[in-house]
Amino acid sequence: MSGHSHARTIKHQKTITDQKRGQMFSKMARVISVAVREGGPNPETNSKLKIAIEQAKGSNLPKENIERAIKRASGGELEEEKLEEVLFEAYGPGGIAIIIEGITNNKNRTLGEIKQILSHYGGKLVSGGGVKWMFERKGCITINSKFLSTSESGNGAKTKEELELIAIEAGAEDVYWQDEMLDAYIKPESLEEVKKNLEAKNIKTDSASLDWVAKEEISVDEKIKEACQKLFEALDENEAVQEIYSNIKLP
Repeated sequence: MSGHSHARTIKHQKTITDQKRGQMFSKMARVISVAVREGGPNPETNSKLKIAIEQAKGSNLPKENIERAIKRASGGELEEEKLEEVLFEAYGPGGIAIIIEGITNNKNRTLGEIKQILSHYGGKLVSGGGVKWMFERKGCITINSKFLSTSESGNGAKTKEELELIAIEAGAEDVYWQDEMLDAYIKPESLEEVKKNLEAKNIKTDSASLDWVAKEEISVDEKIKEACQKLFEALDENEAVQEIYSNIKLP
């Protein structure tokens, strides 16, 4: 099982341009702002904000940026923006299913932009529920294997196989490798519990999030795969798009 989170794939690339990093920081600040507005500025009582902060830290968003976003949102400075969360369902090249999550201050404008991008790259929007049934909502904890322990104390994990086993023992239902990153999938309500279990085993988590995970993946040829990648990149360039999930089968 794999969510194929396009944004997380970009985040883990070894070389990210300053422009892309700045765009990523701006999007994460929006996620934090919406979470604060919905549940308040305290992450201990606002689980959505806690997850948003985890994601921001995983994207290397500076601490001062996180604090500034929380302060601005809790102080009402963003009231005029009227940010709202949106979710679009679509089909892409080769008939792959796509879920697009976003945050916008103008839903109609964003809808038009997403339609235009999809049309240009061989995709199309579908009505609500048209593809969502192909996905499940799952918690996802990402662990960087570079933090594997080399000590003789017996703490942590020393190999990728040991890391997988610890993740499963901590409560993960499934694990998936993406280069050097291990994605552990769990029930949404168990996200915080599993994270604490991993930390108790001296496993450093890179990020924690709620993902849309494909129930089944579909295989496509290289031509379709390249077309999908171009579509994902174009969608990611849109300032309102936060996350893109698909059911495309990757190596």
